[in-house]
Amino acid sequence: MTPTIMRQLWSVVEAAQAMTLLQLDDASLVQWLVKQTTTQALLDPKDTDFLSDYIRARLSLIRDIAYERQQF
Repeated sequence: MTPTIMRQLWSVVEAAQAMTLLQLDDASLVQWLVKQTTTQALLDPKDTDFLSDYIRARLSLIRDIAYERQQF
């Protein structure tokens, strides 16, 4: 996965509504983030799989970021 794709993912996380990130279950959140990221960049299946794994490993961080944004 390229640094550009990683930046796009984190841009999606920052732009997303906090409630969206908090309300979806884990599997749905991973799918939603992958879909949002792939609309901005064409990914081959290998990159999509890696992105899904990367997101799964960082779900707690993503939810923490959304929770903190919701507080303000």
